[in-house]
Amino acid sequence: MDKQDKFSQAVQNLRPNTKLAWNDEITTEEEFNKVKWQTGVDGIGSAIFTTTNPYAELTWTKVKAEMDAVQSKYDAQDYARNRQKEYPVITEFLEAYTEKEIGGDSTKWDAYIIKYNKTRSDNPKG
Repeated sequence: MDKQDKFSQAVQNLRPNTKLAWNDEITTEEEFNKVKWQTGVDGIGSAIFTTTNPYAELTWTKVKAEMDAVQSKYDAQDYARNRQKEYPVITEFLEAYTEKEIGGDSTKWDAYIIKYNKTRSDNPKG
């Protein structure tokens, strides 16, 4: 998972709709302290930012813990992402199933089932 996505997701999980800006990856407290937090908008609609974190619930410790939780949740679904890439395409299923159902040769169906089951066995759930 991309580190910037992980940071953004962690902040949104802890405090939804928080608006912020940052330039680099946020992996340390020092980098976290450089985040620009939007505190409002001025008279012409431009965002007003501060580097002083106005949200007590968004400490580095809490954000880092949430980033770790986001990464763990992402990692737990690795098997599903791998399966999705390797499963036979839907057109293979439709062609094989239709042929089998109309009483044709089941060779395509058998090949589809083998490929499907191999994908599942090669990518077991955590």
